[in-house]
Amino acid sequence: MNTIQKQQISVLIITFNEERFIKNLIDDIDFADEIIIVDSFSTDRTVEIIESFANVKLIQHKFTDYTSQRNFALEQAKNNWILFIDADERITPALKSEIDAVVNSDNSASAYLVYRTFMFKNRKLHFSGWQTDKIFRLFKKNDCFYSKDRMVHEKLIVNGNTAILKSKLIHYSYSNYEDYKLKMYNYGIFKANEKLKKRNHKSVFLLFLHPTYTFLYQFIIRFGFLDGAKGITICYLNAYSVYARYKEMNRIISSRI
Repeated sequence: MNTIQKQQISVLIITFNEERFIKNLIDDIDFADEIIIVDSFSTDRTVEIIESFANVKLIQHKFTDYTSQRNFALEQAKNNWILFIDADERITPALKSEIDAVVNSDNSASAYLVYRTFMFKNRKLHFSGWQTDKIFRLFKKNDCFYSKDRMVHEKLIVNGNTAILKSKLIHYSYSNYEDYKLKMYNYGIFKANEKLKKRNHKSVFLLFLHPTYTFLYQFIIRFGFLDGAKGITICYLNAYSVYARYKEMNRIISSRI
């Protein structure tokens, strides 16, 4: 009689000051065969909370950029199947069941995209550009890696077939205005350095044109206006990230002259 061996899954998380989310996330991923958290020296209670879980391996590693941190985490995993999840994401029972079924299927793809439901202060955001948000979260380590060309909004390179899971992740990205604004600012700074690293120099004119376009596109074309005040806030802050990018690019270029 042939016995099919159940596939092992390594769950990877990168953290910095995630005390609000990390406990609930670790509780969510109790199905994992290995849990590795790579922390970039948090200054809040994140490490204390992580260390309260005996089944979690904690590694402290200096943060350079998001891609480097993810690839470092990948190197630590002992299993081929990887579930890479952010601290502000949650896995539903339906998604757990689907992940289990997929990794133990004979017809598995090399990587799976997962749709995300964006939560705005614990309430679902329906539009504002987030209605089609999906990201690679489940994949085979031997077939995938994160492209070093990006410092933020990481791109997974997949050597093999891809597919999409039916169940969604819950994404608690927006808890308050100031935290989300800081996140968008930091993304903008990383994106500026990424663009300059590729010698992608943009004109000063785009400092105002591109953020305006981003806001109008997400608010009108992507139906942000249907989200009311929430839509205005999200569309503005996403445009603010683009503004921060060009402002930083212009600052760096000016300092070199």
